[in-house]
Amino acid sequence: MSNSVTTPLYIGGKVRQTPEKMAIADPAKPGVVVGYAASATPQDVSDAVAAAKAAYPAWAALTPQARAEKMLAALAGLAENRDEDAAILSQENGKIRFEAWVDSLVLELRWKLALGHADEVNAAKVLPPVKGAIPVQTTVTYQPLGVVSIIVPFNWPVAILGASLPHALLAGNTVIVKPPLTAPLATTRIVQRIAEQLPPGVLNVVTGPDANMAALIRNPDVAKVCFTGSVNGGKKIMELASGSLTRVTLELGGNDAAIVLKDAILDDVHLDRLYAAIYDTTGQICMNAKRLFVHKSRVDEVVKGLSARLEKVKLGYGLDKDTTMGPLHSPAQKAFVESLIKEAKESGAQVLEFGELPGGDMRGGNFVRPAIVVNPKLNLRVVTEEQFGPVIPVIPFETEEEAIRMANDTWAGLSGSVWTADTETANRVGSQLVCGYVWVNDHGATRLDLRAPFGGMKASGIGREQGIEGIRAFQDTRSIAHLDAATLATMAH
Repeated sequence: MSNSVTTPLYIGGKVRQTPEKMAIADPAKPGVVVGYAASATPQDVSDAVAAAKAAYPAWAALTPQARAEKMLAALAGLAENRDEDAAILSQENGKIRFEAWVDSLVLELRWKLALGHADEVNAAKVLPPVKGAIPVQTTVTYQPLGVVSIIVPFNWPVAILGASLPHALLAGNTVIVKPPLTAPLATTRIVQRIAEQLPPGVLNVVTGPDANMAALIRNPDVAKVCFTGSVNGGKKIMELASGSLTRVTLELGGNDAAIVLKDAILDDVHLDRLYAAIYDTTGQICMNAKRLFVHKSRVDEVVKGLSARLEKVKLGYGLDKDTTMGPLHSPAQKAFVESLIKEAKESGAQVLEFGELPGGDMRGGNFVRPAIVVNPKLNLRVVTEEQFGPVIPVIPFETEEEAIRMANDTWAGLSGSVWTADTETANRVGSQLVCGYVWVNDHGATRLDLRAPFGGMKASGIGREQGIEGIRAFQDTRSIAHLDAATLATMAH
């Protein structure tokens, strides 16, 4: 498939080619190009904003139910193209084919769940007059914001799009999607197919260098930016948005703590869940477990259980059937994760590494052997920073209070998990974790309740996605007060 995939821009209901193209590298095979994506100019991006602005009045004027009907119809063809989309995403991203296939499936699931809120979108709230105090009846209504930009990352770009795009559209906004710079091909193809079945300008897609994308954030016609990515990326988005007071939703990095208590169930089912929570997508998921706090009496059991699973890892090409773990996405991330492992070794921590680096045309690809760092010093970067790779620190603790304190002692607050056989304990510990989402005896993206609001605390983000809360994030409120003569007369006397 190399060199065969080329994607354009899609603006105002029309395909737009660009003179410049971006070559998209294969992270597993040095020197191999998966395909080419259009490279938008600043003018192209401004045109996309203008197209979305022009389409907004008519789209916003539809009832939510009418929008939902058009949006459901726009999913046609998504499932039929899933295998091909997954193959492209696997090659440009590096992850195994099955994960790439699920990426598209999650978009469809999130889309349909969002449409289930159609009757709630415009549900007004009435505040009655209060005799002798408030002489008005006030109706609180909702309205869409206008033009929205949605910027997604490389790791799960299509699924992550599903956490915001259908909610923004159902609320009555028009949207410009910016797929990930280094893995835009599959996302662009999927968004374009959906956009082609919606009114022109309602959904647009632009790809290109970040330097040309400022209008997605700074253009005064953009009402909101929804960004998923790194903390530093979120800070830059917020800074750019401040000039025009553009609203932001930021879903940023995590340093998720998984707390394995003394009474945790550690059978094969639970160890499989814990392993997946750490190593899915080669560790490149914001809500993966990044720090594993284990009661000192269970450390050996956890390390042994994870090691047994890591001994079966097959590093390789994402499209190969026997591959269980692909490469990291970028050479820079590979170098960063390798530096974390090197630092841990030099500190004297026990570092266990697994798997064999592939050779042949994959020699020099972005592969890192998955690792466990046992009982590291708490100031090591493998503990304090988000690894975003296949390495986990296992940190012993003695008391529940100690585990909670260490779990919360971080810049991040995306999610976490509590592993215990007791429901009361799970609720007590979970309610003390400073993060936006807590699992019990489970953890990770594949275990997310797609109906529930998701987002971070502290530096892990601003705002929530999914559910009715995710729709409200793309709306403004308006209060309309009607004078109640009878109440006013009572107050006058």
